[in-house]
Amino acid sequence: MAINDKRWIFRLCHGLEYMYTISEGGIEATVPSVSVSGRTKDVFFNPNMELNRDITMAVLRAYRTEGIDTYLDANAATGIRGVRAASEGWEVTLVDIDEDAAKLCKSNLTKNGLSGEVYQKDVNIILRMNRYDVVDIDPFGSPISFLDSAFRGARRLICVTATDTAPLCGAHFQAGVRRYNAIPRKTEYHAEVGIRVLLSSMARMAAQYDVGINPILCHATRHYYRVYVEIERRVSKANESLEKLGYLHHCTSCLHRDTQEGLIAFPPSVCPSCKSAKIITSGPIWLGNTTSKSFVNKVKGHITEDMGMANRAQKIFSRLLEELDVPMHYDQHKLCRLWKLPASSMEMFVKQLSDAGFQASRTHYGGTTLKTNATVSEIYEIIKNS
Repeated sequence: MAINDKRWIFRLCHGLEYMYTISEGGIEATVPSVSVSGRTKDVFFNPNMELNRDITMAVLRAYRTEGIDTYLDANAATGIRGVRAASEGWEVTLVDIDEDAAKLCKSNLTKNGLSGEVYQKDVNIILRMNRYDVVDIDPFGSPISFLDSAFRGARRLICVTATDTAPLCGAHFQAGVRRYNAIPRKTEYHAEVGIRVLLSSMARMAAQYDVGINPILCHATRHYYRVYVEIERRVSKANESLEKLGYLHHCTSCLHRDTQEGLIAFPPSVCPSCKSAKIITSGPIWLGNTTSKSFVNKVKGHITEDMGMANRAQKIFSRLLEELDVPMHYDQHKLCRLWKLPASSMEMFVKQLSDAGFQASRTHYGGTTLKTNATVSEIYEIIKNS
């Protein structure tokens, strides 16, 4: 949402920084002016994350049942996400370590005639003192410093945003290794790898407390990854989660890729497809499902027209419902460049694979990406002979 958007109602001078009142999701909130990056001199606010917040509200609507009613906005800043949750009937707690942010949270709750707890503290302390049905971690950058506490303080659902996509997907390799205790690799399916490295780190962290995880919705959108993970406090569930970890072996010569289950990597010495020794390995990554189709469909039904990003959210969920849940995808243009073949429409490309007896689907990650259970060699034979 640009600063000159019609939904900006007025502005007033607040110290050296302009403040605005915006309307979003049926509530009004005072927020600071922002740069394109979302950084401000003081309290953080990013209008470009409205889609993230809209989807969060749809998830909360879909997830709420009797006995699930407490929500923690762990990195509240202006409090806009927590205020929207409060307007949906949740019993909310908003936490931010910044004094001005805590004041703004209280002000925005009051502005909308809503109640909620507001703490100016390190949220890691709050999560060690209290339990919440839903814990939402949405920091600027990596969520890793909050996740250990989240697994202590969450009862049912942990929602996590990661904007440090470069470390997670391998573009900043050493940072990814340090933060997530995994080997990330930059490939054409880097968004897929990033989400699965994040889930792997969460599964291993949760297992320390005998907690198992079950991802019910994950998406990669623009500059961030967003995951919604159910938790269950049982040793057997923790063990089941660890059994869903493994490795992904990728040939940089022919683009063949394969997965391997287990906590110890056994990369092949040569590619089984082209016999090249140019194999890179990612992991441990999460090899299990990243979405629950039934839950995704339920959430889709809770995206309403009063949401500013409703149309974009509906498109993402339509793709998620069609998308195969396999731990890698292909980029059609990269394949066709490698093979020196013309690229057909994506609809035709997917249809050719389906007609040959393989599973195939578009992805929500990009316009030229697809998932299939066909190997690179099988895809090549189908496209070459079509």
